[in-house]
Amino acid sequence: NGERFWHAELVRLRGEYRLALGAPPAEVTACYQEAMMIAQGQQAKSLELRAAMSLARLYQQQGDRDAAYTTLSNVYSWFTEGFKTADLREAKALLAELAI
Repeated sequence: NGERFWHAELVRLRGEYRLALGAPPAEVTACYQEAMMIAQGQQAKSLELRAAMSLARLYQQQGDRDAAYTTLSNVYSWFTEGFKTADLREAKALLAELAI
């Protein structure tokens, strides 16, 4: 059903909320990783991309650009179309920023 489809996004948003409240990075990372695993299990690549972007941004904030780039590029490279969508444009811009 529709609620189950959005489970990965809800878990990702829980991570965003916890980050905003100042939760420890490990707790936020766990939310993003769980969201990615749920999305993978559902074969919901767009939701996996959103979770990967959140995790990549967190890694970037922690100074780990390599982990950020690898995390996001592994998901982004799966896509073969839809590059005009907001999520893919944002992912491409973040990858370019991380590659510098």
